[in-house]
Amino acid sequence: MLEAFRPNDDDRGQVGIGTLIVFIAMVLVAAIAAGVLINTAGFLQSGAEETGQQSSDQVTNRLQVVSAVGTDVSSDGVDTVSITVKKAPGANNIDLSSTTLQFVHSSGSTDITFGTYAADESTLDPSGTAFDVTDVQDEGGQSIEGDAPVLNDPADRAQIILDTQEITGGFAEGDTATIQINTQSGGTTELRLVVPETLSGSSAVNL
Repeated sequence: MLEAFRPNDDDRGQVGIGTLIVFIAMVLVAAIAAGVLINTAGFLQSGAEETGQQSSDQVTNRLQVVSAVGTDVSSDGVDTVSITVKKAPGANNIDLSSTTLQFVHSSGSTDITFGTYAADESTLDPSGTAFDVTDVQDEGGQSIEGDAPVLNDPADRAQIILDTQEITGGFAEGDTATIQINTQSGGTTELRLVVPETLSGSSAVNL
């Protein structure tokens, strides 16, 4: 009786065409799903890297203020402010012509962009809403001069010049102002200016 239940080695299973079609369809679906997952993972990785780079640029690609001096001192106050800046540690090249300033004073807030002096070098052109740039120390080889000043060396020093008489209508004794310097990468530097309580006899003052 046991021999009646013994499997026959010659028996073979058969797979129908329907089962084969289902199997192939499952393989195709799995391959498509895998492709979608790979593409999505690549997109997310690329986006994360780009976001990380932008965040890093905002932290590192900024200016560092060395000093701020008020000149053209008169009875009305400080007419010109010269801010000496350099690249912050770890910053890439910084294009000062693409840098913007926000000057906040008791008279209001003014957005200031890069400009140049008029031909007679007496006023900024356009005056009031523009700053000029001059070189203090240019290790990069005349990179700070001209219409596209760039800080490309850690030793570079440039002066940002503001016509505060035009901006504020009078940056007088005891006045304060806050300047936010924003580079093209989004790096931000904040500077607080304080005019001394007395300007009598001074031709230039530290702010």
